[in-house]
Amino acid sequence: MAQVKTTYQPQSLTLGDIVLDYLALAKHKLNFIVVITAVLGFIFAGGGLPGDLVWLFVGGFLVTASANTINQIIERDFDKLMARTKTRPLPTKRVSVMEAWLFAGITGLVGLLTLWFAFNQLAAVLGAVSLFSYAFIYTPLKRIHPIAVFVGAIPGALPPLIGFAAATGTIPLEAVILFLFQFLWQFPHFWAIAWLADKDYKKAGFKLLPGGERSKRVAVEAFIFCLVLAAFSFAPLYLGFTSIVGALICFVAGIFYAFPAFKLMKHQNDFWAKKLMYASFFYLPIVFIAIILG
Repeated sequence: MAQVKTTYQPQSLTLGDIVLDYLALAKHKLNFIVVITAVLGFIFAGGGLPGDLVWLFVGGFLVTASANTINQIIERDFDKLMARTKTRPLPTKRVSVMEAWLFAGITGLVGLLTLWFAFNQLAAVLGAVSLFSYAFIYTPLKRIHPIAVFVGAIPGALPPLIGFAAATGTIPLEAVILFLFQFLWQFPHFWAIAWLADKDYKKAGFKLLPGGERSKRVAVEAFIFCLVLAAFSFAPLYLGFTSIVGALICFVAGIFYAFPAFKLMKHQNDFWAKKLMYASFFYLPIVFIAIILG
């Protein structure tokens, strides 16, 4: 009997599949949270016309999408090693490296031009600093030293400054305070994630926990940062741009954030690391809204 020769036919992707892959490159869910803090900074600075908010959201989303895509391009071979990332578009080759670079280039350029022409040069420059430092400094540093978390917290905290710059063309003290809240918030937030993903991160060679291991030291440092945030809650009140109610809400949120960090310090297990991660998701929007409405 003659054998029938068969060839492998890759499953064709629908338009919806392609869109989802590029949204995955942009890390759209995380991206949305980041851009919202820029929008809140913009509103706090006195901006707020619907058209301006749309342009800021679009510009910020595209710049962040570019940074996230470059991050995945650089880490594509390491993403193959980790359970939570091995199905991303680049490790599975649903999107080619060339296509990803093209996407990163277009989104980055259009996003920066949007910030420049819709707002001002300062907003665009801050956007460029955020993109470059995240993609080309933080990303490779992750496999070298845990100081990468400190470096990555800088671009991670720039969105409120971008929002203020877009609204005013300046970086006033209020913007710096929001930057510091977001900067300090990232350490317990990211260490909780790194604690939970420790096995995967070790497979990829990422060095992101203080001391390089899950230990009491990680929990202690996370708890200290939470306490600093709680104490820092009264800075906006002292400087006169929120009320006592706003400051107290920030303080309570800081204590709420510190509680699972304290428990992690005591028990050193995944349960409390996950609780700390979830607490971090609530902390930042509560604090920003309390300061703005206060």
